[in-house]
Amino acid sequence: MQQTLIAISIVLLTVGIYFAMVTIYKYLPYPVFLPVLTTTIVLVLLLTLSHISYDEYMVGGKWINALLGPGVVALAYPLYKNRKVLIENILPIVTGVFTGMIIGMVSGLLFAQAFGIGEDLILSILPKSITTPVAIQISSGLGGIPSMTAVFVMIAGLSGVILGPHILKWSRIDSYLGKGIAFGSSSHALGTAKTFEYGELAGSMSSVSMTLSAVFGTIFGPIIAWAFHIF
Repeated sequence: MQQTLIAISIVLLTVGIYFAMVTIYKYLPYPVFLPVLTTTIVLVLLLTLSHISYDEYMVGGKWINALLGPGVVALAYPLYKNRKVLIENILPIVTGVFTGMIIGMVSGLLFAQAFGIGEDLILSILPKSITTPVAIQISSGLGGIPSMTAVFVMIAGLSGVILGPHILKWSRIDSYLGKGIAFGSSSHALGTAKTFEYGELAGSMSSVSMTLSAVFGTIFGPIIAWAFHIF
């Protein structure tokens, strides 16, 4: 009974903080105030100051984590509504996502090598632009550190949604297709959530890009690691 009460309290605390951050974001719609980012920071500070461990938090946190799967599946609805647009643009979508996936993996690998980072961490960085569940499996299969991969995926997602709008503006990319592919292939679920701010169509393209990146990454991740003699 006590565990259940603790779990409910943690869920309410997390959801409450998130809605508070959403309210702030409505009045201050800047990338640095993105609810996912600010909620994470507030939670980390609260847990640190309260001396609550990660395991203790996950007593209730796992309930929220369990909703990740249904949340991703829910993205299929706007995708279905815009299926005709998807079919009409299938070639640029596939080409753009594949290019983005390759650049994301190779650039991370080259930067890591340039700074003399160990092979286990390089393999952990390799799938950073792919959605967390798939990235962890790729990292684990290649010999990386799954927990570190989760951190790198979060960093890639947050940096993408913070810097992405400025890069798109500087690059003069204003089409729903370009925005969707850019965010979906570089910042996975966080990028997709951000893209829905540009409209349902852009969000749908980002959802497709995120999914294709996971498929391509699973296939070509080991090939890229082998090509650079990482394992």
